[in-house]
Amino acid sequence: MEHDGGAWSPYLVGALIGVLSMATFYFSNQPIGASTSFARIAGLIGNLFSKGHTESLKFFQETKPQIEWGVMLMVGIILGAFLAAYTGGEITAQWIPPLWEEHFGSSRALRLGVAFIGGTVMAFGARLAGGCTSGHGISGALQLSVGSWIALMCFFAGGVVTAKLMFSI
Repeated sequence: MEHDGGAWSPYLVGALIGVLSMATFYFSNQPIGASTSFARIAGLIGNLFSKGHTESLKFFQETKPQIEWGVMLMVGIILGAFLAAYTGGEITAQWIPPLWEEHFGSSRALRLGVAFIGGTVMAFGARLAGGCTSGHGISGALQLSVGSWIALMCFFAGGVVTAKLMFSI
């Protein structure tokens, strides 16, 4: 699946994601999504430290913290991303991308801090929106959900605004 020694073709990957989404619906009657799986993992970690408190939360009463197919999908996404980067020759030992360094300097702490804050805001937004980019952008859009199409447009608009604000592109 290597594309001329470089990155994988986005057209091929997009088509494969579409086939995966259709197969997921066909075989399990479940949409592809990631945010609930992250929440389940957080619940499993919460159970390790404060089982009673975690079990008392309404979210975890409705969404049991357990390892199920969505959590395994997340493992597959991480392994697949590594495989794609490896076979595409895109693994680097670079902590700070050149564009980031040009605008914000070479501080690893700043880069990791901003990434952590961004991830936290995205997780909050995914829970608020009732799904993440994969849930709304792939599965919801595939089902022609109006709410998912609106969410998808907001994801793109938010990305454009963030890039403009951060990098003056």
